[in-house]
Amino acid sequence: MKAFLPTCLSLSLALASASSLAATELTIATVNNGHMIEMQKLSSHFEQANPDIKLKWVTLEEGVLRQNVTQDIANKSGLYDVMTIGMYETPIWGTLGWLEEIDTSGDYDADDILPAIRQGLSVDGKLFAAPFYGESSMIMYRKDLVEQAGLSIEDRPSWEHIRNVAAAIHNPEQGVYGICLRGKAGWGDNMAFLTTMANSFGARWFDEKWQPQLTSPAWTEAVNFYVDLLNSYGPPGSSSNSFNEILALFNEGKCGMWIDATIAASFISDPKQSKVADKVAFAQSPVAKTDKGANWLWAWSLAIPASSKHYVDAQKFIRWATSKEYIELVGKENGWGSVPTGTRTSTYANPEFQKAAVFAEAELKAINSANPEDSTLEPSPYVGVQFAAIPEFQAIGATAGQMINGALSGSMTVEKALQQANTFADRQMRQAGYY
Repeated sequence: MKAFLPTCLSLSLALASASSLAATELTIATVNNGHMIEMQKLSSHFEQANPDIKLKWVTLEEGVLRQNVTQDIANKSGLYDVMTIGMYETPIWGTLGWLEEIDTSGDYDADDILPAIRQGLSVDGKLFAAPFYGESSMIMYRKDLVEQAGLSIEDRPSWEHIRNVAAAIHNPEQGVYGICLRGKAGWGDNMAFLTTMANSFGARWFDEKWQPQLTSPAWTEAVNFYVDLLNSYGPPGSSSNSFNEILALFNEGKCGMWIDATIAASFISDPKQSKVADKVAFAQSPVAKTDKGANWLWAWSLAIPASSKHYVDAQKFIRWATSKEYIELVGKENGWGSVPTGTRTSTYANPEFQKAAVFAEAELKAINSANPEDSTLEPSPYVGVQFAAIPEFQAIGATAGQMINGALSGSMTVEKALQQANTFADRQMRQAGYY
């Protein structure tokens, strides 16, 4: 009997070790946004249902994430089994064969995905990334401050009206700034917002011959307006602010207005996170000369690089994290006002969501109004609202973001910033053989 016990113990340890070795470790690269952080917390439900799969999270700031996953997939390094990408990368990488097609069979219900979001993540009708949450952009504002100033904000106000409202509610002595906007450099940071603003002023990235247009009167007018608006009525240090920084400011009651991703509405209207949750209201994005391209279209989505060695298990995770059932899980655990939105028709049809989400109507209206196929006043050769869906845009947009960030911080004029950005873009397009 004494000899038998160690043998049983050894056998148990061996089995446990074998079980541990058998478990697949999925490495998931994601962005440090609120809904993604919540997904990590809830992923224990997935691991309990799939004990042979362990999840390893690599959570990164937006700009770093983009750099890392782009480098990984281009080099076929295989560092990540699931990566968080958007509507810019998906069609380009899907066409190049760098992504695995998403399995939409069985009860996944791909037809429930909002058409604009599904189309933006597909190539030839095949889905290459599954949307975790989708978004457009809109105005989010403190209705109490606006009303106290004797003003109002309707859908599609003029940018001049937004400036007037910002001036009226700007009260830095009381810690309230008239308007908060992205200033941090990046094609998906300051340039995401600025491109929609410039679109409404009549600008475009390229003309029909693919020649850059960043020195056009429309771009110059839009960026001068932006720089003056933030320097006059924005918070100090705006050139360092991206989504998360402004979200924190807004939730503390320090932003009178914020024009940014619709997904922010679920956070600023949540009393557990926001001190002004009961004082917020929403309107469609401002315009100058046109409403074309005035609000963006985006989806943070989960994709499988072709270099992943764990394709089957990666599919299981993505189908779980982007399912109707996952949305219901978040609703049950955290409340229906906190679910990831902008992806499924069934979410907006759910009475519990409609009751909890004061922003639902405005968010869906913004998403449905964005048209990547026709986003500029003058004809343009590219698809995309806040980006041009060509491989060269990532470098061009990043450089433009750096230059305009310099103009915002005062290290150069707007005209010099746009000239330098245009020169870089021209060189990139020539080298790529566009003309």
